[in-house]
Amino acid sequence: MELHVPMAASKFVLACTLSLRACICFAAQDASSTPSPPQSQGDSSSRHSGHHIRVPVEDESQPTELTEAEAAIDKQDYLSAESVLRKLVERDPKNYVAWFDLGYVENALGKLDVSIAAYRKSVEAKPDVFESNLNLGLQLAKTGSTEAEHFLQAATRLNPTSHVEEGQYRAWLSLAQVIAKSKPEEALAAYEHAAALQPKEPEPHLSAGLLFEGKKKYAQAESEYKKALALDPNSTDAVIGLANLYMRGQNFAGAEDYLRKLTAAHPDSAPAHIQLARVLAAEGNPKAAIPEMETGIQLAPGDETALRELGDLYSSAQQNDKAESVRRRLLQAHPNDPELHRELGQDLLRQKKFKEAQQEFTTVVKLKPDFAQAYGDLAFAAGENQDYPLVIRALDLRLKFLPEIPITYFMRASAYDHLKDFKNAAANYRLFLKTANGQYPDQEWQA
Repeated sequence: MELHVPMAASKFVLACTLSLRACICFAAQDASSTPSPPQSQGDSSSRHSGHHIRVPVEDESQPTELTEAEAAIDKQDYLSAESVLRKLVERDPKNYVAWFDLGYVENALGKLDVSIAAYRKSVEAKPDVFESNLNLGLQLAKTGSTEAEHFLQAATRLNPTSHVEEGQYRAWLSLAQVIAKSKPEEALAAYEHAAALQPKEPEPHLSAGLLFEGKKKYAQAESEYKKALALDPNSTDAVIGLANLYMRGQNFAGAEDYLRKLTAAHPDSAPAHIQLARVLAAEGNPKAAIPEMETGIQLAPGDETALRELGDLYSSAQQNDKAESVRRRLLQAHPNDPELHRELGQDLLRQKKFKEAQQEFTTVVKLKPDFAQAYGDLAFAAGENQDYPLVIRALDLRLKFLPEIPITYFMRASAYDHLKDFKNAAANYRLFLKTANGQYPDQEWQA
């Protein structure tokens, strides 16, 4: 029943690798991202500003090749910059700025391993530079290397060249995301550090909430999601996180309240409508759930799980013709799914289409000969079609997997009765009456 929409907070903050000569580009993109284009030198209003700044170096002079390479980087002419920087580091292998710029360029060109090697050289040449440690950690995180933690830890102990709090925030956040699975308690502490550095950012709270939820610490998870929602009232991730928690605790009214707010704010969100439908169904209100599920499927027509659930909702609401239509649509993609054939057979039974239902149940047991419950369905459909020998055969096959129950005794007795085998009919009527215990008053009267 629970839905987890991929949360922005659960992604590595691997955005653009940082330039030693640029203020940090901190947009939270995925691991394949390349550096963002530089902005004008004076633009510092954006949280994700990417304008270039000069990193202080011990020697104010610098090789002309470095100036040339950085000019090429400004123009996003990464191939020219790569060529110049390669020559420079060959002549001056201790130039940590050149190695750093080369790592930046190789990342932009999609050469991850080469970028990592260049950043390593930059860190080896000057280990106390925040940006090179952070970028090396982020690049290693892309590969899943456990080394990423070491360099991100180092970055948390260093000061960025500029935008100090923002830089440290990203270091702590990235470290937390890297160690979340292996060291969840340390990750939670890192998220706390990040939140203290950027108290208006919801992302650390979302990530911490998700981690608490995974550890089944639901009260703490709820607290973190609520903090995120207070910072960003439009946060889809926070609302879905809270709704999932409330559904897990069967607080369906609370979940419904949050999801209705979410669908109102994001009417084009398929997961929000589908989740709301699930909550309404759990509350025992399939008729209210149906339009939400229909809307979700219209927005995400490829969601087969939701489509299956819609078929169940139609059945619960006794809209059996619509349920039949959904099952037939699903069977076009999955013609050998015995459960779908059984569900279609039950939809047909409820519409008194007994011959078609019998065909579906026959298909079920051919596809899955040990599907015990389907033999009971087949026996019932065969009885309605007056195929009494099949009723008995189906019940005998069912008996290989499941014991007799009162209603199977009655179906067996009725079949023998119609076949004028009165001895077996009477024996099974007696067994039915002995076990029915008043549960089937109409059949007991008939027996």
